[in-house]
Amino acid sequence: MTRLRQRATVLAFLLAWRVLRLLPTRAAYALFDLAADRTVAGNGSSVQRLRANYARVRPELGPQELEALVAEGVRASLRYYVEAFRLPSVSGTDVDSLVRFEGAMPELKSHLLAGRPVLAFLGHTGNWDLAGVWCARHLGTVVTVAERLEPEEMFRAFLDYREQLGMVIHPAERGTYERLRAQLATGEPVVMPLLADRDLSASGVEVDLCGHRARMAAGPAALAVETGLPLYPVTLRHERVGRRWGMVVTVHDAVTVAPAGSPDAVARTTQACADAFGSAITRHTADWHMMQRVFVDDLDPARDRTITTADRSAA
Repeated sequence: MTRLRQRATVLAFLLAWRVLRLLPTRAAYALFDLAADRTVAGNGSSVQRLRANYARVRPELGPQELEALVAEGVRASLRYYVEAFRLPSVSGTDVDSLVRFEGAMPELKSHLLAGRPVLAFLGHTGNWDLAGVWCARHLGTVVTVAERLEPEEMFRAFLDYREQLGMVIHPAERGTYERLRAQLATGEPVVMPLLADRDLSASGVEVDLCGHRARMAAGPAALAVETGLPLYPVTLRHERVGRRWGMVVTVHDAVTVAPAGSPDAVARTTQACADAFGSAITRHTADWHMMQRVFVDDLDPARDRTITTADRSAA
């Protein structure tokens, strides 16, 4: 039965990839808004986790305000799929019209123009695939890591999809960190955005996030400490562009990278990223699609850390 359910999930995703491109934009968004509202009404474990995460970063909200934020957050989360399923058929001109940058982008671009790679600390905010396509069009090669999904067919579908969009994707597995380090050692001016607001390994870093202890991936900070390359926290949020949803990409100032060999260099550098990320999700909470445990008080060491399709759907 598990295999049959997994196969049905794969077929549903592949069908959606084809059908949603044929629907008018407004109809596609309306369909997924309806699905989001029904998901909130069902109050499953993913919605409950999102609510708990939002309550931690926005403790000033009353019950009704929190519920409204959760409903908005689930809509934003499922909006990712409308855009993902339709993105392969979106023209480059449309991508350019839907994405705008703010913050330290000129500084980031100057490093690339000078022939240096750049590291970016990302979280599960907005639509990182849409931003990745823009970067591949205008900044050069984008190299990143994809979380492993189950079933394997679904993971391969997402891998192929992102590579077709012009990105170089490494699966999150043993040896990936070494491959990323080798890529940076070539000196090729690539952009390397890495999702890090959730630790998927035993080597994560404990940080303060919005006044609570949380675990984040150590990879971006570790690479920055080892290489001395600049590390930029980057957050994304949706905004209306006519009848469609566009993406605002905020490139925060590069964090101070602790020198290699200094005590807690990776932890201090990760904390600097967490500070910028925490400030952003406090202001734009609904664009943080985190339906998994991040905060230390919520973590269960015995839980299965394998990422399933349902987990990724929630993200």
